[in-house]
Amino acid sequence: MAPNLNVKGKESGAARILGSGASGVAELIVFHPVDTIAKRLMSNKSKVSFSTLSTIIFREHASAPLAKRFFSLFPGLGYAAGYKITQRIYKYGGQPWFSDIIGKNYQSNFTNTFGERKGKMMVQALAGSLTGIGEVVLLPLDVLKIKRQVNPEAFRGRGVLKIVMEEKFALYRGWGWTMARNAPGSFALFGASAVTKEYLFGVQDYSKATWTQNFVASIAGAVASITVAAPLDTIKTRIQNANFESKVSGATIVKDLIKNEGPAALFKGLTPKILVVGPKLVFSYTLAQSLIPMFGKYV
Repeated sequence: MAPNLNVKGKESGAARILGSGASGVAELIVFHPVDTIAKRLMSNKSKVSFSTLSTIIFREHASAPLAKRFFSLFPGLGYAAGYKITQRIYKYGGQPWFSDIIGKNYQSNFTNTFGERKGKMMVQALAGSLTGIGEVVLLPLDVLKIKRQVNPEAFRGRGVLKIVMEEKFALYRGWGWTMARNAPGSFALFGASAVTKEYLFGVQDYSKATWTQNFVASIAGAVASITVAAPLDTIKTRIQNANFESKVSGATIVKDLIKNEGPAALFKGLTPKILVVGPKLVFSYTLAQSLIPMFGKYV
């Protein structure tokens, strides 16, 4: 049986929803333009140089006034809000739920196999991996968000409901690559965070980590997650930003990418992601880890 998470106290179900949801809202407000830039860089197939960077990022608004260029980085904000807030509630609120289930039923197996400390960290990492795999259910929202950011002509004036009715399962295109990316990426995020708290700070109860400890652990988790998931993330993004009628498979994209751009292209956008998307993940994960125990005192 799953553990009861609706009890008032440390990390209740309500506390996890409120804490992770608040982190999603804050992340969206601060980092949506950064996400747009990263997606456009990953989707760009031409050579990037200082002279072409503005056109790649701002597109038809490259020569527009500064304010217009800035607001051009907010396409698909409605889709982003629906996806990001739901995704953060699921990811940061769901991982502890998976951890509770695994710990309650299989903690002794992990302890016998890895030892007490490593077993506890493995439970955190595995719970993160399972959370990442289940995240595929939110894929349609992610697809719509990415298309609005990098391929708005794919909508051709259609509303959300019409797109959902017409495209149906096409909105799940790239689901296999998404799961393949999320499993190791989330494993690395929560695993590296747990390792940092355990070995660097000696924290036994992760929910009692200080803001600084959460912040440092989030940096380690974010860098590990982004690096591990980078090649699959590039493939997933190219699958999702194509027109809806496109039937190009992930294998074909990989083949063409390596042939035309070289293997290093699998890590295209890695440096910008670590430098600018990394802080987004650090920001939201630190906030969630700090807010969930705080809300747990009241709900």
